Amino acid sequence: MRLHEYQAKRIFLSYDISVPTGYVAFSPDDAWKIALEIGPPVVLKAQIHAGGRGLAGGVKIAKTADEAKEIASQILGKKLVTAQTGSQGIIVKRLLVEEAVNIDREIYFSIVVDRKTCKPAIIASSAGGMAIEEIAKNHPEQIITEPIEPIVGIMPYQIRRLSDFLGFDNNKKEAAHIFTTLYKIFVEKDCRLVETNPLVLCKNGSLMAIDAKMSIDEDALFRQKDMARLWDITQSDPSELEAQKHKLSFVRLDGNIGCMVNGAGLSMATMDLIKMHGGEPANFLDVGGKATPETIAKGFEIILNDPSVRAILVNIFGGIVRCDRVADGIIKAVQQVNVNVPVAIRLAGTNREEAISILKKAPFKFSVMDDLNEAAKEVVKLAKSA
Repeated sequence: MRLHEYQAKRIFLSYDISVPTGYVAFSPDDAWKIALEIGPPVVLKAQIHAGGRGLAGGVKIAKTADEAKEIASQILGKKLVTAQTGSQGIIVKRLLVEEAVNIDREIYFSIVVDRKTCKPAIIASSAGGMAIEEIAKNHPEQIITEPIEPIVGIMPYQIRRLSDFLGFDNNKKEAAHIFTTLYKIFVEKDCRLVETNPLVLCKNGSLMAIDAKMSIDEDALFRQKDMARLWDITQSDPSELEAQKHKLSFVRLDGNIGCMVNGAGLSMATMDLIKMHGGEPANFLDVGGKATPETIAKGFEIILNDPSVRAILVNIFGGIVRCDRVADGIIKAVQQVNVNVPVAIRLAGTNREEAISILKKAPFKFSVMDDLNEAAKEVVKLAKSA
C-alpha cells in the first residue's frame, strides 16, 4: 500500500526528520491561500501514486500566490501520464504546496527488502534527484548498497561507510540521525519501501528530505491501523479492489490475453509461455487453492472488465481445488457473464476426467488442451484471430 508524498512527509516529521513546510490543496483557491501563508516561491507537486511526476509536468514552481493558483488550476482534475502510470494516466485530485528550498546538493537514499536475502537493504547514491534505475544502468559506481541484519539493525560502521560514500564530511551526526530514523520507520511501520529522493544538503548547511515515498506491506495492515486509514483507494485499480474483496490476487497488465490460474508460480510460468509464443498477458490472476464456482465466475467477470481482452486462458492444476469444481465455475461464469471471447482451458490433476466431461456437455465451445505449452500456443492464436 503506497502513501502519498504528503502523508509520508508527515510521518518523517513525526520522527524528527526535517521536511519542507507544506500543506495539501484540493482546489486552486486552497493553493493560493497556502502559498500566501508559506510565502512564495512555492513548489506544487501532484499527489498520485506514481513516480516521474516532474518530467510529466506534475511538479512546478510558482513565484507568486496568483501563479500558484493558476498552476493548480492547470494540474488539478487533469490526467497525469508518467513513465509509471501507463498510458491510462491518473487523475490528480490533490496537490502538495510547500516551500521552495535552496539546494546545494542532492542525494538518493532508500531502504527496501532485498528479495535475494529476504532482509532489508539500504541503497544510496550521491547522484540524487534522478531515477535510481538510470544511475544503476549508467553509473553503478555511484551507488552503495548496505545489507542490514534485522536482528542487530543498522550498525555504526555502516552509518560511517554511508556518510563517507555520500560525502557528509560536515553533517555526519545529522546524517546518522536520518539514516537510523528512516530505518526505524521502515521497521516500525512494516514498510516495503522508504525512500527520499532527493535528500538534500541545503545552502544553509542542513539536511532535509524534500521528497518522501513509503510503501506499507498490505499483509501487516491488521496491526498498522493508522497506516491503513491513510489508504487512498481512488489511486487503486477498481478491478484490483474488486478482486481483493473476493480474495483473488489480480494485477492488471498491458496485453490482450486474460489469464486465470491457480498458484503464483504457475501463473508466472503461464505468462512466460504466452509471451514465448508471441502473446501478451492482460493480467495476473491467481484464484488460489480454494477456488469455488463463484470465485471462478467472479474471476471471469473481472478479466472481462478489461475491453482489451481478446481471449482467455484457464490453467488449473487440481490439487486442493478440484478440476470438476473449476469446470462448474467456468460453466456458471459463461451463463452469468457475457463471455464474448474464445476460452482455452488446460486442466490437470484431481478429477480432471470429470471436468473434461462437464465441459464437453456444456452448450458452449471451449478449446480444451492437455498440454500447457499447447494451450498457451492456442490462446495466442485465438487472440490474434479474434
